[in-house]
Amino acid sequence: MLIKFLLVVAIVIQTVATVYAIRLVRTTKYNSVWILFMIGFTLLSVERVIQLVRASGQELPYEVFIWLGFIISISLSIGVMYAHKLFKYIDRLNRQRQLLNKRILTAVLRTEEKSRSRFSKELHDGLGPLLSSAKMSLSALAGERREEERGEIIANTTYVIDEAIRSLREISNNLSPHVLNDFGLARGVQNFVNKTVAIHPLRIRFTTNLRTERFDTDIEVILYRVICELINNSLKHSGCSQINLSLALRSGVLTLDYSDDGRGFNPQAMLDCGMGLSNIASRINSLNGTFDISSSKDRGMRVGIRVNTQTPPAAKRERR
Repeated sequence: MLIKFLLVVAIVIQTVATVYAIRLVRTTKYNSVWILFMIGFTLLSVERVIQLVRASGQELPYEVFIWLGFIISISLSIGVMYAHKLFKYIDRLNRQRQLLNKRILTAVLRTEEKSRSRFSKELHDGLGPLLSSAKMSLSALAGERREEERGEIIANTTYVIDEAIRSLREISNNLSPHVLNDFGLARGVQNFVNKTVAIHPLRIRFTTNLRTERFDTDIEVILYRVICELINNSLKHSGCSQINLSLALRSGVLTLDYSDDGRGFNPQAMLDCGMGLSNIASRINSLNGTFDISSSKDRGMRVGIRVNTQTPPAAKRERR
């Protein structure tokens, strides 16, 4: 009696599973893997019905079980093999999606950098000469005899133009740093560090073994922007008094180690909020590099970045 009850329960459960499997055939777009599994589920239900018939005392040919078991084994085995191919296909699609995301990010960063460079050039070559001409005209007026009040106005105007020219140069350099473009990453970073220390009560210790080495444009620009963003974040949010920055090239791998003695924070929370640090992580990921960060309350922050300079970025591989 117990055997019959268990067989009935098994039949009900497998029948329900078979019904759900049939309903999902259209959802899976009649995938052969799912159809084979559906056939296997259906035949398993039939097998349980036959076992129930035998348990009720009716004899059935033994060959029926053999053929039924054979068909079930074939259906499920082939289904499993196809499922393995399906999983490999899905894994390949995921890798292609990740590569596509990197290409898109690289394209966005390059477009942004081109826009910065174009705007910087227009400021430097367009507005700069106009301000310089205005200053020369005022200087010529200053040489003539003039009333004291008019001379004071000219002097003040000259001062304002000097400040405008200085601001214009700073804006142009921030948009597209000429030192980075002309002399490379090490000089570009050193120039930014010098300007930062000159206007902030902060000590920045910058060490590097780079000299005149040049790298792929994407690597130089992204690492320069990352370093600038890390320093600016420390200035704005950490309350630190010292920053240690190391940039080294070893065996084709460019290593950036950064730390400050600020108040610290929760790195995961900052990465999840989609600001600052997550943007840095995305930029480094576009170079196929690694980005590690650690921080805790009152213990400052540490960042480690590794970029293989011999591995071309995704967009460059695509062009090849």
